[in-house]
Amino acid sequence: MAGVKSRLTQDEVKQLQHLLGSRQFSLLYKASVHGYNASIFHAKCDTQGPTVAIGYNGSGYIFGGFTSQSYVSSGAYINDEKAFLFRLKGKEGVLSPLKIPVKTAAGAIYDYSANGPNFAATSSNNYYTYNVADLHGNDLGLIECEVYRVEGKLISKEKMEREKIMDEIRSYKPYLNSVPQIRILVLGPIGAGKSSFFNSVNSVFRGYVTSQATAGSDNTSVTTQYRTYPVKDGRDGKPLPIVFCDTMGIEEKLGTGLEIDEVSNIIKGHVPDRYQVGFLQFCAVQVTSFSTPSLKDEIHCVAIVIDGCKIEILSEKLEEKLKQLRRKVNQFGIPQLVLLTKVDEICPIGELFRIILFVPFLQMRITAEKLGIPLAQIVPVKNYCSELDLSCDVDILLLSAVRQLIRLAESYLDNFPFEKPKKEL
Repeated sequence: MAGVKSRLTQDEVKQLQHLLGSRQFSLLYKASVHGYNASIFHAKCDTQGPTVAIGYNGSGYIFGGFTSQSYVSSGAYINDEKAFLFRLKGKEGVLSPLKIPVKTAAGAIYDYSANGPNFAATSSNNYYTYNVADLHGNDLGLIECEVYRVEGKLISKEKMEREKIMDEIRSYKPYLNSVPQIRILVLGPIGAGKSSFFNSVNSVFRGYVTSQATAGSDNTSVTTQYRTYPVKDGRDGKPLPIVFCDTMGIEEKLGTGLEIDEVSNIIKGHVPDRYQVGFLQFCAVQVTSFSTPSLKDEIHCVAIVIDGCKIEILSEKLEEKLKQLRRKVNQFGIPQLVLLTKVDEICPIGELFRIILFVPFLQMRITAEKLGIPLAQIVPVKNYCSELDLSCDVDILLLSAVRQLIRLAESYLDNFPFEKPKKEL
């Protein structure tokens, strides 16, 4: 509505979006501007589709109700299974969201031309069950009332969770000024999905399935170079605060794949992008441009990628190499997170809740015992391998893993003294 400003703050809008599962609202009616008049309310809000009515009282409460049905001044109750009451702010204006679903859908809203939005003012009814003190502090003395049209398709809980985690990652900023992006080293046996993990995370933020890093399966590592991969928020978007560092896979035989002794130079930041990994040639690298790397060039967290389907039959030689890898990384105090891939093959049903509930008690526990790593540092993921389109459940698993990697990296950076911003001259 041109010229009429919403009373909601940005934080309140975000909470409302979370409650409604919608991104956009259009202000239809504002009592302080249009008057506390039922006929004006209906003139502006009837036949507008889903709406949300918001009340503000003198005690600081912000509360209201949502209906997915249009007002039409029918003089009857509106049947709406999706209707609910809510509170955004409680006593003294403290942000404390509360959602109260409709109990009896047949009487969700009373659509009467002589009334404004009517979701029942007291708890003594069969339509909603709530405590009036919790909802609005037993204060119905409104200082403002606004009604918004809820626009766009309502977002599922899964999509809302995905957007929430993506926003967390987008807004993350390392607290050290000298470290603009955290660097995550991705290690693991060949064929576990190491490079595919980066491709999958990159796909989520691109909005479509893509494959930037070389991935696949072979008898030896498909990745032969040390590569650093920034992640962009969209094709032309700004870089995110994370860089994935990919290298050769770990193999059983000595002299093949990534050698454990080579990891030290990668962690210390001596290895430049596109360096041909292998054959213990890292000593030559130390006289290159990265001969005196700073903290921003070093590794801040390590992701160890393990095939969840093969952890039970992991060979003794490979198991020992992985343990050596852990010991080497521990020497630098770098936090680690195990990414258990191919969980969709363990749980063929493919439902997210089955994956996160079923896997930890089986492959996760076996992984913890074999590698000597806490269960809290093992998370299930599924990479995009054969899919052509993104899936919300897969995205959530991937994003949750990235969020945890960021948190672990942040804990590592806590070991370094805080740097005060430099004063501009």
